[in-house]
Amino acid sequence: MKEYRQIINDLCGKIHTGLVDFDKPRSEASMPTQASSEFITNKQQGDWAEDVLFRAINENSSNIVAVRYGKSDDLVAGDEGFEAFFNEYQEELDNIGKRPDLLLFRKEDFDKKLGYDISKYDKCVVDEYVRKAIAGIEVRSSAFLIDKYMDEASKVVNDNTARALELKQLILGEYLDLLQEKRPSMIPILEQLDETSIKILDFRVPSWRSSERLQELSSIFSELKQCLKNIQKRNTLSITPKVEDLKVVRKWINTYNVPHFYVQVFFDKVYGISFKQILELISDPSLEDERFFVEQDTKNQNKTTIKIPSQDGICLVSKALKEPYHQSVRKELNKGRLLFYVKFDGGEACLDKINFDELFDCNL
Repeated sequence: MKEYRQIINDLCGKIHTGLVDFDKPRSEASMPTQASSEFITNKQQGDWAEDVLFRAINENSSNIVAVRYGKSDDLVAGDEGFEAFFNEYQEELDNIGKRPDLLLFRKEDFDKKLGYDISKYDKCVVDEYVRKAIAGIEVRSSAFLIDKYMDEASKVVNDNTARALELKQLILGEYLDLLQEKRPSMIPILEQLDETSIKILDFRVPSWRSSERLQELSSIFSELKQCLKNIQKRNTLSITPKVEDLKVVRKWINTYNVPHFYVQVFFDKVYGISFKQILELISDPSLEDERFFVEQDTKNQNKTTIKIPSQDGICLVSKALKEPYHQSVRKELNKGRLLFYVKFDGGEACLDKINFDELFDCNL
């Protein structure tokens, strides 16, 4: 049987270099010079997401222990000592790869002396211990209630589908003669339009103006086109690995041979997917814009991000999360610059044992 790291390397070799070239060194990151309130709020949200998963595992598991591992610090650009922290982190990425935020250990392998947080220990102290982990988890966060988002997205699709089918009947019923004259090729397309084909149909909107009826027909086609856009646009929330992280995650896997996972924490649900499945998806070009999307993420410094619909992952909670408390915090930077951001505390997640065990191949 192949080692986990070899399975991952084989998959990386199948991914087109236009998406990520694993043979090239990672691009050097530019050190940020100034933090923003939004950046710190997002960081606080990410810290909360990690904490709520960490507590959910350790408070509810009889056999598994979650340990904090990811490189983390409260320093942000503009703080004294940030430059040294940033440079040390870049060096670590090149040496061992990107540490996942959490490690999972079987209870019998858990080292009580090292405790529940090994993020500050030197590599030489924890190196062999890390190899005993059964999983590494990269925690991502999203400031959404996914159930409400999906309900609204479903309503948009249903309403636009109903309206599109109405417009189809209107065109074929009252404007068929004009269509036969001006664009007969559209007739069989419209006749086949249903709740399935509507998800892929596309056409060029005519701009007829030479008669009142032709103007009316053009306007109807324009509305139909907008309905199709509303139906066909990506209307799911996603698990969001950054393309630039793929190389450093692979580096970590090659260093420790521990299975790696992404977990996306929303404010009501938690979804997980294996790094192996992510690579399987993006190595198949036919799945792009269907099972995964590649986009510049404006909310994350325009970094290229792979977006995998959350429902393609596994839901790790059995009921909605209990939301955290939040409060405004004042932070003073050098030269007297002030930032105000949101800090999150508390909240609870009730894990779905069956789904958790399925994803991580363990016995929670």
